[in-house]
Order: sequence, then C-alpha cells, then structure tokens
Amino acid sequence: MARIRLAAGVLGGAAVLRLLAGPGLVNYDTLYALVWGRQLAHGELPDLEVAIAPTPHPLANLAATLLSPLSSHETGGLHGELAAVAAVGLAYVSLALLGWLVFALGREWFNAAAGVLAALIVLTRVPVLDFGARAYVDIPFLVLVLGALLVETRRPRAGAPVLLPLAVAGLLRPEAWLFSGAYLLWLLWPGLRAAARRAGPRRAAAWRDAAPLVLLAASAPLLWALHDLLLTGNPLHSLTGTRDNAALLGRVTGIEHVPAAVPRRLGEILREPVLLAAAGGGLLALAWRRDRRVRLGAWAGALALGAFCVLAAAGLPIITRYLLLSATLLAIFAGAGVFGWLELPPGRERTWWARFAAVALVALLVFVPSQIGRIDRLGDALARQEAIQRSLGELVAEQRLQRPVAVPNRRPIPLLALWLELDPGELVDAQEDGLSQRGSYLVPADGQVARDYILDRRDRDRRIAPPPPRYRLRKTNREWRLYERSVAIAARRDHDTAR
Repeated sequence: MARIRLAAGVLGGAAVLRLLAGPGLVNYDTLYALVWGRQLAHGELPDLEVAIAPTPHPLANLAATLLSPLSSHETGGLHGELAAVAAVGLAYVSLALLGWLVFALGREWFNAAAGVLAALIVLTRVPVLDFGARAYVDIPFLVLVLGALLVETRRPRAGAPVLLPLAVAGLLRPEAWLFSGAYLLWLLWPGLRAAARRAGPRRAAAWRDAAPLVLLAASAPLLWALHDLLLTGNPLHSLTGTRDNAALLGRVTGIEHVPAAVPRRLGEILREPVLLAAAGGGLLALAWRRDRRVRLGAWAGALALGAFCVLAAAGLPIITRYLLLSATLLAIFAGAGVFGWLELPPGRERTWWARFAAVALVALLVFVPSQIGRIDRLGDALARQEAIQRSLGELVAEQRLQRPVAVPNRRPIPLLALWLELDPGELVDAQEDGLSQRGSYLVPADGQVARDYILDRRDRDRRIAPPPPRYRLRKTNREWRLYERSVAIAARRDHDTAR
C-alpha cells in the first residue's frame, strides 16, 4: 500500500510540476540519444563523432533504444514525436521523484518540516525546473545518487544496495564513479586493514569477500569504456569528445576557475536566501546535532564538490548542471537552518538556532515574489520554444523536403534527424558547412524567432546565413521559412549557363 501511495504521489507531483513549469521539450543532448537509440535498435552503428555531438551517455542511449518503437512511429507526418513526448513525461516523473527524495532525506537527517521546505526549495529553483522540463539526464542522475544516499542513511554500511544505484548513475554521469570509489574505500578499509595483519588464507578470504563489491563499483566506468569502444573504437571517446567540444564552443574549463565559478553557479541555482539558510543550517547542525546522519550529509556535499573539481581538472566545462547535486544537498541543510532547532532540547542552543531560523525564514519569504516571477518567465520561455518547435514540425510534415536539408546552425539538427529519420550527418549546418547548390533550407522567420529558439547568448557565432540567391521560397508559416532549389531547377539553370 505504501508503494502504491508513493507511486500515486509521484505521478500527481509530476502533473503539478508540468502545470508549474509548462510544456517541456527535449534538449539537444537527449534528442541525439533518441536518434542514436533508434539507430541502434535498427542494427545501425550511430556516428557519435558528428560535429558538436553531445557526450554519449550509455544509460540514456539504452533508454532511447527501448523507446525506439515510439521513435519509429509516425504521427502527423513526423517520426519520433511519441518518443519525445515519452521523454518529457519521464523527465517530469524524475523531477517528482527528486522532490520526494529530498523530502525523505530532510526528514531522516532532521525532521519532516525541514524535508518539506527542502523539497519546496529544490522544486521551485528555475534551473532545476528548466533542466527537468527539457529532459536532461542530470535529474535522473540526481534521483539515483540521492536514492543511494537515502539507503545508506537508513541502513548504515549497506554495501551493494548503495553501490547498485551509484553504478547505474555512473552510466549517466562520471561523478558517480568517484562516489562509488569513496564509498567502497570507506566500506572496506577497516576489514582489509585488519586482514592485512592476518595469515595468508584469511587475507585471501577477505579479498574474495570484497571482490563482488569492487566489481560493482568498477562496473560503470568499465561499461562506459566498453560502450565507447564498441561504437567509436576509442574507449575514451566521451572524455576526449567532451573536452574537444568545450574547446570548440569556448566553454570555461580548468581547476583554476573553480573558486570563482562555484559560488556564482550555486547562487544561480539556489539564490542568496537559500545559501544563507544552508550555511547557517550546516554550521549549526554540525556543531550542535552531532549526529551520524548530519555528518553523512556533510560528507556527501564535500564529495559532490570534490567531483565537480575533478571534472574541471579533467578539462570538462564548468557549467551549472554539474553543481545540481551540491545545490540539492545545500537545500536540505537550508531546510535544517529553518527547522532543525525543533530537534534540540530547550536551552541556549535551541534559542540561538531559532533566532537564526527566524531571520532565514524572513529572507526566504521576501524573495518569494521574485522567485514566482522567475518561474513565470521560465514557463513563458518554454511555451514560446514549444510553439516554435511545433511550427517547425508542421512545416516539415506538410512538405517533401529536397535533400540535403540545411538549417542555420547545429541546434535543430537532432530534432530534424529524429523527425525525418535521417542520420544527423546528412543534415547541413549552414553556419559551419555553408549551403549547397541544391536542397532545402529551413530559416527562422525573423530574428526574434532565432533568438528564442536556435541562438544562445553564449554562442560565439550568432549569424543566420541568408538563403542563396537561386533558392526559392516554397512555404512559410508563423515562425519558419522553407527555401528550396530542386535538382531539376539546378540542372536547368546549369544547362542554361553552359549554353
């Protein structure tokens, strides 16, 4: 019965979050996963080295392969629409699960009130809602890691039940490899240290007992390397490809940028009042609660931040998504900052904590109107982009496009590859590759559409190439223009020129 209530609550929460954030749409990386999953399901080897291809996450590709029947289904002249809808639906379910896990951890570490506040904080942060509504893999990653943390909270030194979700999470993001390694070391170190002082047979038996856990902890990086080796011939493709893309796109990388980037990125996610409540809650809980669960949360936060530093040192881009785990754990301590004093007996410590809680709560409440405004703007942006995308779908569904199909920059490529059942390499990025003498060219109707949908403020090149003079306007709608120069027209023009 409890599981049924949980499932119903998660589904209901997903529906509420859908109303809060608005219509979701699948992001660039996950669209590529859907395309690659369909290709894998059809026995084709996807080209993971296409220009500006995202990092191929093995678990995302596996999930996309399972969704491939929906990717191949045609709806209104387009393929893959049902797969995209399913991906967004699963994304909202993941967001709801994230909220439940944050509540559960807050309740286990402090009390139910702290858990409720922490969950409300996380689920009303614009970056969290944005990444969730766009079906980024980072939200399921958070769910798996926090699930492992909840198991360890309830069952200290649980072993395999903790390492298993971490191993699955390690097929979405490599930070989980560090978490698995650190947990394994903490789990096995006392026993192995004692075994080192024993005779040979006992030492060997201790290592044999540890072997299944070691294999489980190592499974994610090994499977990821195998995935890359089978699909690209390079077991380190994900690492090298991500670093190459970061350099090509001009992303900030390097450990030297971490001290300045971390506070700013955490502030972007949580905002100042939550950081105030989290700092106070963390310090007061560590000083006055002296509880194993509080220390576990603090160590988890330190490890999450350490993983971020490792990624930066490895040359991966310093971006907000990589700090979502740290921000989520801080939100739990923010809940403690406001309600953690309820667990203390009457006395000086409880009084001082309650005074800080009052200040933190006032700061949180003062920022509520501005936070509501941010959520409204996010909903408007998602609705606008969904309308532009729907308009593009209507245009390409009604026409038989001449090949090759060109787009202004890389962003619409995986979406059109999904819709048209093409390999992404068959689509032309006009910004990088130029336009051919024949084919189709899909262009935003005006600069506002381009800014709202395919351009990003971080883009170094914001050009929208105009259609070549010999292309003709074939079809137009509210947001898009379709220009074409067919093979027949090109041949006739070439013949006339030769004459």
